[in-house]
Amino acid sequence: MKLLITGICGFVGNALARELKRRVENLDILGVDNLSRPGSEQNRLALAQENVRFFHGDVRTWSDLDSLPKVDWVIDAAANPSVIAGISGQTSSRQLLEHNLVGTINLLEFCKRQQAGFILLSTSRVYSLAQLANLPVVVKESAFVPRFEEIHAPGLSSSGVAESFSTQAPVSLYGSAKLASEILALEYGAGFDLPVHVNRCGVMAGAGQFGKADQGIFTFWIHSYRYKRPLKYLGFGGKGYQVRDCLHPRDLSSLVAQQLRHPTKSGQILNVSGGAQSSLSLAQLSQWCASRFAHREVEAEPALRRYDVPWLVLDSTRAKQEWNWEPTTNIETILEEIANHADRHPEWLDISSDA
Repeated sequence: MKLLITGICGFVGNALARELKRRVENLDILGVDNLSRPGSEQNRLALAQENVRFFHGDVRTWSDLDSLPKVDWVIDAAANPSVIAGISGQTSSRQLLEHNLVGTINLLEFCKRQQAGFILLSTSRVYSLAQLANLPVVVKESAFVPRFEEIHAPGLSSSGVAESFSTQAPVSLYGSAKLASEILALEYGAGFDLPVHVNRCGVMAGAGQFGKADQGIFTFWIHSYRYKRPLKYLGFGGKGYQVRDCLHPRDLSSLVAQQLRHPTKSGQILNVSGGAQSSLSLAQLSQWCASRFAHREVEAEPALRRYDVPWLVLDSTRAKQEWNWEPTTNIETILEEIANHADRHPEWLDISSDA
């Protein structure tokens, strides 16, 4: 089986390449990346040791894809993964849409021509911003907890946000580009008889992730805390009570390996996340860091920012029911892995951040 992974020099693409090599027999992996992100060159060098063929190219440019060899599957891991992309000033709205939508369209055309399967790595941020931002919450143990007894929205429970939760706009430019990509992927699958899987991923986390606050928040926080770099609780009164869950890419790879082996079992949208058992608030993450390193103060900026939500935890029940999948790497293991990496690499934020 030949597999193309786009964005292969990013954290998730690179981790998937290494993990899938171990999980899928006779798998030949090709990778394409434009090497635009700080830190990606280090991952490119590591790929050679895994016998992964690397192609320097950009999914936004059709001619870069047109010259690639024939493959059986494509995993779309190339994206600008920041919810504030397109409005933050670091990237324009056009750049965001070119990366996260036009790139996917080019890949779908590539798959159509080659009759290849397609796996889209989507995001939890396709869910309705208005509904998430207005969740009634209480504070328990330095973390927001929804008042579930007052909430009657379909697809929301103490297990998290399920696939049936509203995706009504606005969701963010980033989320809308991903949602449009999901729809197109399913349409290409149905229209051209292509196996297609859509995985809505929660926050990815692990050692070696690029340290940017708007992308790898768990990694950024631990590295910054360890080396006394500036840290702020942003929004929600500056208390750090906002909650997210996290997922290690090796757990994502166990699902993707199954999807590659079952091309006929396609057309599904699945949440893929660590879930409630792997969720923390920033304040709780700081408490963990204080016990692992040493106590330090975190600054506060109370004003709420665009696209911030108090609580976003994904419910992956459907993935468990349909694929017998659930994460096996607990949050303590993920945090300790990142902390150990931080101990060994004091320079990591300088290498992997463009700030």
